[in-house]
Amino acid sequence: MSYDGDAPHAVPAGQRPTGARPATTRPPHRTASRPLHRGALRSAAFLTAGALAVPLLAGCGEDEKPPAPLAGQDIAPAARSLVADGSTLKWAVDALPETLNTFQADADAGTGRVAQAVLPSMFRLDANGRPVANPAYLESAEVIETEPRQVVLYKLNQQAVWSDGREIGAADFVAQWRALSGRNSAYWTARNAGYDRIAKIERGDSDLQVRVTFSRPYADWKSLFSPLYPKDVTGTPDAFNDGARRKLKVTAGPFRVEKVDTANKDVVLTRNPRWWGRPAKLEKIVLHAVPRDQRAAALADGSVDLAEVDAADAQRIGLAHRAGGTGTPLQGGGRTSAKKLGQQALRDVEIRKSLEPAYTQLALNGAGGPLADERVRRAVARALDRVELARLVLTPLGLPAVPVGSHLALSGQAAYADNSGALGAQDAKEAQALLADAGWVRGGPLKEQHKTQKAAGSERHGEDVSEGGEDGAYIVGEDDKGNRHGTAGDQHTDPHLAREGRAGGAPGAYAPKGTAAPAAAPAGPLAKDGKPLALRFVLPSGPGSDTLNSVAERISAMLEQVGIRATITKVSDESYFRDHIAAGDYDLALYSWPATAFPATDARPVYAKPLPAADGSVNVEQNYTRVGTDQVDQLFDQAATTLDEDEARDLIKKADSRIWAAAGSIPLYQRPQLVGVRKNVVNAGAFGFQTPVYEDMGFLKKGAKVSPAPGRDKG
Repeated sequence: MSYDGDAPHAVPAGQRPTGARPATTRPPHRTASRPLHRGALRSAAFLTAGALAVPLLAGCGEDEKPPAPLAGQDIAPAARSLVADGSTLKWAVDALPETLNTFQADADAGTGRVAQAVLPSMFRLDANGRPVANPAYLESAEVIETEPRQVVLYKLNQQAVWSDGREIGAADFVAQWRALSGRNSAYWTARNAGYDRIAKIERGDSDLQVRVTFSRPYADWKSLFSPLYPKDVTGTPDAFNDGARRKLKVTAGPFRVEKVDTANKDVVLTRNPRWWGRPAKLEKIVLHAVPRDQRAAALADGSVDLAEVDAADAQRIGLAHRAGGTGTPLQGGGRTSAKKLGQQALRDVEIRKSLEPAYTQLALNGAGGPLADERVRRAVARALDRVELARLVLTPLGLPAVPVGSHLALSGQAAYADNSGALGAQDAKEAQALLADAGWVRGGPLKEQHKTQKAAGSERHGEDVSEGGEDGAYIVGEDDKGNRHGTAGDQHTDPHLAREGRAGGAPGAYAPKGTAAPAAAPAGPLAKDGKPLALRFVLPSGPGSDTLNSVAERISAMLEQVGIRATITKVSDESYFRDHIAAGDYDLALYSWPATAFPATDARPVYAKPLPAADGSVNVEQNYTRVGTDQVDQLFDQAATTLDEDEARDLIKKADSRIWAAAGSIPLYQRPQLVGVRKNVVNAGAFGFQTPVYEDMGFLKKGAKVSPAPGRDKG
């Protein structure tokens, strides 16, 4: 499992989910082709969407523009003429990639970064998270026929060649389609979405044209072939399954893979001599595995030049810089000794910040227990002050504290609209009325209970019931790792999983023990059938995870005000997702999902209605809340087959309104993206939605200057 801290992403490959951004990396990319995103029984008590009046929020009209991203890139942009030629950029990653094949279950953020730098992507994401044709590989790509079948014609850049000199062409498209179509089980693929709709691929009027004919309409066709592997990798199961795990002999990007050095924990990328585009400014990029709690020290001693960091380390760097480098300790964490940064080192490091294309949510397990009742889930949601929670996390970092209003897009993306009105704003009285309607009353007789209540799912593993403490955060990312068959019970690891920001909470975020409760606090918990309304709030217990715990403490206090008691239970990082989230052994939990340019494809498995499997188990795909409706599934299916982009966006917005109304998950805030960077590194840092341009990264020439980003914290 990869950890990305406050700023990172879990994405399998390039961006997003295209490349999936590392979130370990949806980067912001995640390969859109993969189904995303990424055994508990569904309760018969679920209310259908038809039983609930849900306003259809249209969002942006035809003449309206989507809202801008809440925060832009912070990469110290510089003209190529100001960037020095040569040198090596040392870039921290969470771990050495287990595979260089983004379509495998154990692909991670490092896999995605490599793919972005060395492989073709027909489309990349812009600053608003929209797919745009990549001119390095495409002259054009468009739908040229819709009847009797959808046909997409790719016209390739005539200069585009693999590093062995062979032209990129139809043979590569065909081999990748056959490997990922799902028809040959010998290929160990983690995702097949989109490729399974292709009927045939053939050469066009020339070797530079590729015609792709679909058996069924596919709106998210731009998600395919990004990245594109050479036929040497996808042509046989052995090459696909094993050959590309540690080596990529043939590539076609500004860089190539020189070696994977397991001893030094490095992936070394060097300039591709056959690259036909603007030559890379850097001679090498070294992706070096550095644990999160050692990154600040690594930046200080020069062993890395660029590293995503947690809020606590970002704040320490800022304080040390403003103090002039005179003795402020900078620690890597509990396992590393404190290191004082020298004045020169302090002057050389700055924090670049933005918001990740990912959001943190409160998940409510609807498989059983009190939360199987939609009225109770809606009461939980109506008890939350999402503005306060966003401020708790983002205001101390100087980032826009705006709650996320959509499950399926983020501000700046065309599909974004604030559909939270389908559920309603914070209203304690309405929350209490919903609970009363569900039969939960104050002051009822209580039967003797076990000290710890069991959650809706399976047996618990290694728990520590606590009133708080360290917390970790997770983001489910770009690829569908470890769950090829879609049943949570078969999962051992999750490709979408990544550590959430471990930012420190704002001072005074919650009152210390012994503080008197507010006057409006309820006299006691609600009860029904002799049982109290008590929920188990499961969190990971890994080091340096203060943000999630602070958020969970605040949520628990909000729920207490309406008569719901939430007990925080801490479990090990290793078991958090596998044994609790995926297994359904929790009532409440915090984890994150990456945004995607292709929600009809990527988000459907996250919100699909759980269905019984032939063996008697329940297939939840990536719907770890176990809450779903037929209408949501139908809207996703319609959006995926609608080639009119405006109509598809409207369908996605309608689906989101119904997801809000079902109250299985409550989006809270967009995740902070904090990157420590040596000050003379340009065109790199907090990328936001946009796919990085690897050939433009580098070090500023001596004497050259660039304008700092507005509001950037130099420390």
